[in-house]
Amino acid sequence: MLDYCVIGSGISGSTIANYLSKRHTIKVFDKANGLGGRSSYKRFKGKIGFDHGLQYISPKSREFKNFTKLLIKKRILKQWKGKHSFINTKVKENKKHVKLIGYSGNNSISKFLLKNIKYQLKYELLNIKREKNIWNLYFLNNQKITAKNLIVTVPFPQSKKLLSKFVKNNLFRNNVKMNSAITVLVITNKTNNKLSSFFTNDSILGWVSNENSKKRFKFNKDLWVLQSTFKFGKLHINKYKKNKKYYTHVLINKFKNLTKVKIKKIYFTHIHGWKYSSSSLPLKSYSYWDKKIGLGICADWFGGPRLENGWLSARDLFKKINKTA
Repeated sequence: MLDYCVIGSGISGSTIANYLSKRHTIKVFDKANGLGGRSSYKRFKGKIGFDHGLQYISPKSREFKNFTKLLIKKRILKQWKGKHSFINTKVKENKKHVKLIGYSGNNSISKFLLKNIKYQLKYELLNIKREKNIWNLYFLNNQKITAKNLIVTVPFPQSKKLLSKFVKNNLFRNNVKMNSAITVLVITNKTNNKLSSFFTNDSILGWVSNENSKKRFKFNKDLWVLQSTFKFGKLHINKYKKNKKYYTHVLINKFKNLTKVKIKKIYFTHIHGWKYSSSSLPLKSYSYWDKKIGLGICADWFGGPRLENGWLSARDLFKKINKTA
């Protein structure tokens, strides 16, 4: 039996698992095909691929800055250099605004933290039962896992659905607003583009990243990540799957018209919806821990929308567990 079962392999899940693994038996479960949660990296061929969700990290807190410095030394993170353009807006690039990315994808942090920890992918949690002081977890693939303690790191709506009957305080009575976004991945002909990214004030297309500028690979074609605005995501997240070609076309046309990048041919497209992309109305607390039943919750919706907040949440939960041990 596991000491701790961790649900989710994003920054919160991988961080808390790494902390706890020093003294306990741990296993991480994630419903996705790869590690990283919203920091996932979609491979096209070999090392060639896209940062599917999170585009970069910009540390703010002293604790997280120290953590990223360690990862830079270990060649897990590096600086994303280049020119980042702002279209149709008075905003200008802040040269002091450091942009950090993973050496082989932005899921590099999760991979590093879980290097010596057992994890299982394609495990979607369906139901949780607590019987005789033991957590029984039931997954979509008909697997059952038992553990003494349970740590959940998934988005607020999913946490609420799974854990409401076990959380006795008012945690799930809070109004946590989750943002949605639609992402299109595109491979085009090699262009004359010299910019690393485009930020716009458009109502549909919010952000464009040129993956070639991250210098993880050499390729004779250009890779782009097109991310919709939260406004567009909110309106269309529940219906884009029924007409993927249409929504792909909408975002690509916006990309062409706004950036003026000369696209002659498109070789590959992929569209994905992030229903719970980030939280714009996070909680003021940083984590939840109930020693009596061995239940912990940490995620970026506790402290803010950034990846850094997810890391801080996991760090806070680990302190609470240690304090009550």
